[in-house]
Amino acid sequence: MSSALREIRKISTSYNGLTEKEAERRLLEYGYNELRERKKASVLSIFLSQFKDFMVIVLLVATLISFFLGETMDAIAIVIIVIMNALLGFIQEYRTEKSVEALKELSAPHAIIIRDGKERDIQARNIVPGDLIILEAGHIVPADCLLIEGSGIQVNESILTGESIAVEKLSSQSSNNRDKLFMGTTLTTGRGIAIVTATGMSTEMGSIASMIQSTGEESTPLEKRLDKIGKQLVYICLGICSIIFLLGIYRGETFYDMLLSATSLAVAAIPEGLPAIVTITLALGVQRMLKRNALIRKLPAVETLGCTNIICSDKTGTLTENKMTVTKVYVDEQLRDITDFDHNNRVKESTTLKQLLTIGALCNNAEYKKEEIIGDPTEAAILAASIKGGIGKGYLSEYKRIGEIPFDSDRKRMSVICKDYSGNVFVLVKGAPDVILDLCNRKLGSGGLSIMNYSAKRKIMAVNEEMADQALRVLGFAYKKLDYIPQNLSSPDIEKNLIFVGLEGMMDPPRPETIESIKKCYKAGIRPVMITGDHKLTAIAIAKKIGMKLDKKEILTGREIDFLNDRELEKKVESVSVFARVSPIHKYRIVQAFKKNPKNIVAMTGDGVNDAPALKEANIGIAMGKSGTDVAKEASSMVLLDDNFATIVAAIREGRIIYDNIRKFLRYLLACNLGEIVAMAVAAIYGMPVPLIPIQILWINLVTDGLPALALSVDPPDGNIMSRAPRDSNESIFSRGLGTRILVSGSLIGGSTITAYMLILYLTNGDIGIARTVAFTTLIIAELIYAFESRSEYEHVWQSGLFANRYLVLAVLSSFALLLLAIYNPFLSPILKTQALGFEHWMIVLGFSLLELAVTSLLY
Repeated sequence: MSSALREIRKISTSYNGLTEKEAERRLLEYGYNELRERKKASVLSIFLSQFKDFMVIVLLVATLISFFLGETMDAIAIVIIVIMNALLGFIQEYRTEKSVEALKELSAPHAIIIRDGKERDIQARNIVPGDLIILEAGHIVPADCLLIEGSGIQVNESILTGESIAVEKLSSQSSNNRDKLFMGTTLTTGRGIAIVTATGMSTEMGSIASMIQSTGEESTPLEKRLDKIGKQLVYICLGICSIIFLLGIYRGETFYDMLLSATSLAVAAIPEGLPAIVTITLALGVQRMLKRNALIRKLPAVETLGCTNIICSDKTGTLTENKMTVTKVYVDEQLRDITDFDHNNRVKESTTLKQLLTIGALCNNAEYKKEEIIGDPTEAAILAASIKGGIGKGYLSEYKRIGEIPFDSDRKRMSVICKDYSGNVFVLVKGAPDVILDLCNRKLGSGGLSIMNYSAKRKIMAVNEEMADQALRVLGFAYKKLDYIPQNLSSPDIEKNLIFVGLEGMMDPPRPETIESIKKCYKAGIRPVMITGDHKLTAIAIAKKIGMKLDKKEILTGREIDFLNDRELEKKVESVSVFARVSPIHKYRIVQAFKKNPKNIVAMTGDGVNDAPALKEANIGIAMGKSGTDVAKEASSMVLLDDNFATIVAAIREGRIIYDNIRKFLRYLLACNLGEIVAMAVAAIYGMPVPLIPIQILWINLVTDGLPALALSVDPPDGNIMSRAPRDSNESIFSRGLGTRILVSGSLIGGSTITAYMLILYLTNGDIGIARTVAFTTLIIAELIYAFESRSEYEHVWQSGLFANRYLVLAVLSSFALLLLAIYNPFLSPILKTQALGFEHWMIVLGFSLLELAVTSLLY
């Protein structure tokens, strides 16, 4: 019994296919042949999740207290701020998970099947296990199946394996293991019949979809730090508020006054504008990166790039062009680069080279249509080389194909019978060099025909090995003239006593810009790692060509990974730069192993379905925009619109700039908030009326401070930003003395504010309106001056340049104009409860506002 018949009986079908009734039953049993989506969060649940943040909860409590105290305007203002922040967060998080939908697009929408003995064209989603499918060149395989009939079938499986060379498939009648076809792969040549063995989520594609769905979202380093800062501020705030409230009650202060003090202090402690400014800053970074052809799908990914220290890159289509190309030819006993000839240098100097390219074009099933070559990647590369050498359609039209002996893995060669315009008949052969040489008794060279002796064969095989060592796929070419037109193409005499012509070596070449990008990665302290499904030698050759630092000990294959447990793999990856012959599961494990080291922030680049799980698992996934599948794009954090590896370097630079600038405006905002806390706390401790009411604090935090903070987010970068090592992902955002500067400056700003407030209370015999306005104004002016100090951690304000950031100058002037409106505008003044200031008040404000700058100029 043939293996095909066994498979048919095993799955309870026949050569006539399933009956419609049985197909309907199996559809109910197995379900539709489509990939299911995991349940998505609703729009409402995403929006409501924005209110779970600890800082937001405190603000909502402050809103209720303000309503309770009759401070309606304060309460409304706080609610508006909370809703604005929630909307910004909602927009950031509201991204649909389309990976599975993209996988559906890769599945053939229609398929030709056999049911009840008849061919039918049905929707691919209605295919069931047991269906017989008719497949032809160009068809996308609609489900996992076994090939039971067919010959000359080759399938492009790069979408699953990453290998750029098409794989030969043999029917199960051949009693071998190469009869499996997978959903989403494409037939490049041949025609056959296959029996469906798995559909939907039970397919290999389905298992990848499951892996994508099982990979959860992980917070970025910035998100973790900001969340930690927020909680710390809230805890400190609640502690201080509680102490001051209880202290006031103990002193006999009214419940109303102490509740107002506590609420004001709570509002002062929370940087309400911080989440919005971070989001806007990242969004501005996204716009800048888009101009550089990097599309950011997830905002925090911008910052994550800044601390990336490992880039795991798929070879095919990412580091290379994903296009097989003939790079070397061997003729006339010379190994030559393909670049030695082009369209403008028609191959005239060598009869042998012309014959080689002619055989390559005629013994070929690829087609040249509308400036594009269609067919098997290897044959397309050979045809492209022939066209490049001047073998055009006009020349080829002189030959007519009479017959073909197709390639198979046993023969390891392909032959065609052609007749030229003079009636001469030729057999043209291409195949594995050793096989071709065994069929040859003569060779063509610059001196004409000569005997193919043992020494000549050894020399040619040595060249073949030299080319193979360069990761080239090598084919030999031969021919002979026939005295007759063969009637029986299976006759062994047709391919005997051939004339050897030469060799062609081809490979998937590196992208031109990759070499420079790799250099920049090393300079920036980033380690590039190649992950590929291709052969080990191919991976090594490409790695050397693009300038990766490696030796043979740093190569690991998928088979070797299978013998390593997770802990062993974690140790191994620290010294491995190239991974070869890996599957999607291997890629996933490799990324996981790198991430086990807490110091590693891992980026993964890729373009195929096989990369999607690893893209999701990586700290940041980077997909190719042109050659990448929708699955890779939707599973990624960033998409390279130009498929240019160099764009990654630009993105990393942008990420570092953004992180530096986040430190700048964080320094500014937190010092300003600390100044408010100090002023409020001192007043409460000494039993004075609050110097600032909640709505004034909100105005300062959002309206006045917001513009300078945004301007700091686009501050020009330091010159050494891409020549320093990536920062430690566990590095505190307050490292390198930033925390100390915030404490010192915040205390000085707060001290200046409360001193000016107390002085005015004394001079005006307790005029609380004027005193609060002076405190309000002093605090704002001091903060605007401090904005210029926040530009640099290493230089003082006078050294870094007052006008280096024109946006900051404009922001400070705008904030000052808003301050004047808040004090003197008849509409705003009653809302903010401010009063017009006189000249003497402004002199006091100016004197105390400059105190922080004067002291820090002496300290640093």
